[in-house]
Amino acid sequence: MKPLILCALLALSGCATIGADFVEPVALANPAWRHAGADNQAGARLPASWWSVFGDATLNDLEQRAVRDNPGVKASAQRLLQAQAQMGNLRAALSPSVNVSTSVANSRSSAETSQGLALGHRSIEGNNYFVGGSLSYELDLWGRVKRVVEAADAQALAAQDDRDGVILLLSAQVASTYWQLRGMDAELAILKNALATRGESQQLVEARFGAGLTNELDVSRARIERGNAEADLHEVQRQRNLLEHSLATLVGVSPSSPLIAAMDKTELPAPPSIPVGLPATLLAQRPDLASSVAGLRAANAQVAVSEGAFYPSLTLTGNFGFASESLRNLADSGARQFSVGPLALSLPIFDGGRNKANLAMSQARYAEARANHETKLLTALREVEDALSDVQQRQRQGEVQAQSQQAAARAYLVAQARYERGLSTYLDVTDAQRSSLTADRAAAQIRTQRLLASVAVARSLGGGWTQPAAEATIAQAAR
Repeated sequence: MKPLILCALLALSGCATIGADFVEPVALANPAWRHAGADNQAGARLPASWWSVFGDATLNDLEQRAVRDNPGVKASAQRLLQAQAQMGNLRAALSPSVNVSTSVANSRSSAETSQGLALGHRSIEGNNYFVGGSLSYELDLWGRVKRVVEAADAQALAAQDDRDGVILLLSAQVASTYWQLRGMDAELAILKNALATRGESQQLVEARFGAGLTNELDVSRARIERGNAEADLHEVQRQRNLLEHSLATLVGVSPSSPLIAAMDKTELPAPPSIPVGLPATLLAQRPDLASSVAGLRAANAQVAVSEGAFYPSLTLTGNFGFASESLRNLADSGARQFSVGPLALSLPIFDGGRNKANLAMSQARYAEARANHETKLLTALREVEDALSDVQQRQRQGEVQAQSQQAAARAYLVAQARYERGLSTYLDVTDAQRSSLTADRAAAQIRTQRLLASVAVARSLGGGWTQPAAEATIAQAAR
């Protein structure tokens, strides 16, 4: 009869589960992006190494080094291992706990105690040998332990998503810093060309002044323009040094170590075309949103755990072993001893409102997590809209700036020719030089901003991140 009761309790523990099952919140809005149609949704997925879309071998190497050597990534990986270990620890509560123990003792009782007097003023002494095992198992009648494990599983998934989020943010920072550095290289090349041109113009003006064809004011203007170009060159070099130090830190090497040699090119590559799909794609690709959903799942499970405190708990214990005064008789059948039970039932009657307060706190935490998730969702939607708007406007800005750049270059050539023929003063040349240099630098900065906007789009879409299945994470932790 007792075994039947025990089997019934075990079957009941596998069926009942307290609390409501988690339901993932529905997105606040699901319109198609105004910048892209649904026909390119299939191409919205970026590769896992999303930075490879730029086709830059140096950037690819820096990204790989950063993911491998950055201390922040290493720390996030250790936090993931901690969460997986905690998950494995809590999952053990679903199984019985079995322990094996052995002991050797020598004892002597007092002859003057009541027991000794009953034995005629005799004491009991001798050796005691014991070997055996014990079992303890909480019958999860209401599914409380299952909810605890569910919360731990969700927290492990959140830790994994957080690690992926750290990697995504790091890779975006590396790409942004790299393209800013390359933009500085383009400006350095422009300023070096301008400095050489200013030097030639200064020599020309000084020669004309020596021949009596111009005045000292033109000489001063030529020297001022050359000095300004050289000062701008040093300023841009200073900014490049700071960017290189920042990039070295992201990669995980000393800022004092040479990292990237300057490129003497005035042109930057065109930004890649990143297809964009629907918001559903965004929700599937961003690790921060996946982490938020996992946190919601854990909070929902904790509400059920708090509800379980109102229900009785049932624990089964048992012992089996051999005990003997003599080691050679330890394995005899007469040395056998065992006990089954107690089958302990614990039911809360009065706790001063502690369980009720804990339940209210868990419910409030879940409501807070849900509100925070909605905030993160809105922020994600805004980031994508901002990034797409930047890409669109920077492209238009670049097209207009290219026209301005061509007009400024033409104006400089005309002003230089008119001055050499004596048709205008050197003031017209200096004005045209400044306008041309400003247009060239603005064009380089806009090309840099277009590359940075592409990085922002990739980051807002979650890069090439994909969330692994929960079963895979649990299996990895079990190993």
